[in-house]
Amino acid sequence: KLGMTNTSFYPRADLREQLGAGYMWRYDTSTLKSAPVFELGIGPAANLYTTTDDLARFVRALFAIGRDERPDVLSSASLQEMWTPQFAPEGTASGFGLGFYVSRHDNYMTVGHAGVMYGYATRVWALPERGLGVAIVSNVDASNPVADRIARYVLSLVLASRDSAPLPTIPRTTPVDSLMARSLDGTYVSGDDKITLIERNGKLLMDFGVERYNVRKLGDRLINDGRLGIGSIKLAPRVDTLDSDVNQFVRQPVTKPPEAPEELRDLIGEYGWDHNVLYVYEDGGTLHALIEWFFRYPLEAVAQDVYQFPDAGLYMHEALTFLRDSIGQVTEANLVGVPFKRRDAIAGEGGTFRIVPQEPNDVLRRAAADAQPPVEEGTFKASDLVSIPALDSTIRLDIRYATSDNFMGTPFYQSPQAFLQRPAAEALVRANQALASHGYGLMVYDGYRPWRVTKMFWDATPDSLRLFVADPSRGSRHNRGCAVDLGLYDLASGSIVEMPSGYDEFTARAYPDYPGGTALSRYHRELLRDAMEDAGFAVYEAEWWHFDYKDWRAYPIINETFENLN
Repeated sequence: KLGMTNTSFYPRADLREQLGAGYMWRYDTSTLKSAPVFELGIGPAANLYTTTDDLARFVRALFAIGRDERPDVLSSASLQEMWTPQFAPEGTASGFGLGFYVSRHDNYMTVGHAGVMYGYATRVWALPERGLGVAIVSNVDASNPVADRIARYVLSLVLASRDSAPLPTIPRTTPVDSLMARSLDGTYVSGDDKITLIERNGKLLMDFGVERYNVRKLGDRLINDGRLGIGSIKLAPRVDTLDSDVNQFVRQPVTKPPEAPEELRDLIGEYGWDHNVLYVYEDGGTLHALIEWFFRYPLEAVAQDVYQFPDAGLYMHEALTFLRDSIGQVTEANLVGVPFKRRDAIAGEGGTFRIVPQEPNDVLRRAAADAQPPVEEGTFKASDLVSIPALDSTIRLDIRYATSDNFMGTPFYQSPQAFLQRPAAEALVRANQALASHGYGLMVYDGYRPWRVTKMFWDATPDSLRLFVADPSRGSRHNRGCAVDLGLYDLASGSIVEMPSGYDEFTARAYPDYPGGTALSRYHRELLRDAMEDAGFAVYEAEWWHFDYKDWRAYPIINETFENLN
């Protein structure tokens, strides 16, 4: 009846063929993933296929119904009832009506709705008094604040144009200077409220409430400005404080978290599907859940293996029940009847991650020995590879590739040695000295790596896991003597400290910003990263243990054995 011929609540073949590709994102990696396309269980909930043209027809039909011109669809009185906030005091100007959210824009009643599902976000608003509507669609997951900002600006722009008023402008935010971002990194508290500012690769992020936001500057204030929120948080940075209009957040000293309670450890892990991973992790001695990619909630224990979400958010008061098999291993986290199956079978086992090489190791070894590194143009510094322990004997070695205790299960080096270009090695010593004040030392797993070994890694690894190995056609930074793989050991006990994943583990737990695990493991990972970044290294996006020295581009690819270096 409304002429919305390109709209359907079921997946018509012609609409599926025209569907824009949706993309999903997550905190711990910059990689966008294609969103799945399937029908949800309830027809009106995120199953609408449509276009902006058809949404415009829908808005025009609302205006016609409001004028009593479409009684064949709905009466004007019924529509007005739908536009009345429900369960709200009389005269309330905003709130949920029936199928519509009612609010105000430029003193005009605004009715509409937002939508969000895997890979998509939408906003439809209508101003009945002005006969003006806007429809915004986005093919990036949970980007509703961006869609809302565009929608509000469009409404204000057209209203001003119609009224011959000055056209509005959008306040322009600017990036936070990288040095300022690093100086602000830390946790700030005001009463029960907590803000954590995080410097990441020169940018500033903010953990506040259940979400993580991008932070930029608007004048002299910090403001959240990104996919998950724009302008809802404004802070003035002072000396060790962040001042809002109503609160002052005071910087807290960095403290080492205690060990996670033993009863929580076998619950910590990943559950669910590739498109919707439920992360169960520990923080502050209690269990937490990161669900729907962006929303983090503390969980309250209510019975053995039964936890409850808090009294706010998406899953208010709902129970998360962990199920075990006959030998007591956790196999599922069940959220009120929705089974999130356990994903991370090797979590907590502490074993060495292994792949099945695409060819036998001896075949890979012969092919690598016969191949030659890529020819590079340009002028490079002379190589000056030095033994790391020769510069600092407190830096310990655990060279896995000199043993079979590695992801391919075979030795690659004849002896357990580690080399770096001299400037990188000297920077590593500075990082080790800084860590000593916290009671930790560096444990090196690998440094300079001959090019032929990189080729073996690449040829052995399936395409789906090649994020974790370097492409030999470009050479690895290890091949240049400017990359180092390492972790921490405790100076007092000599033991290797807990991290969110094992070394060379080809899973999401290896990501430097992986949100799961224990608070102590994340503390160790952050401590290592801070020390290495202060010394001039940058962490690789997929491996918390891999750090590249800032001048790696200045050195050539090398293919010599350790013995030839000596």
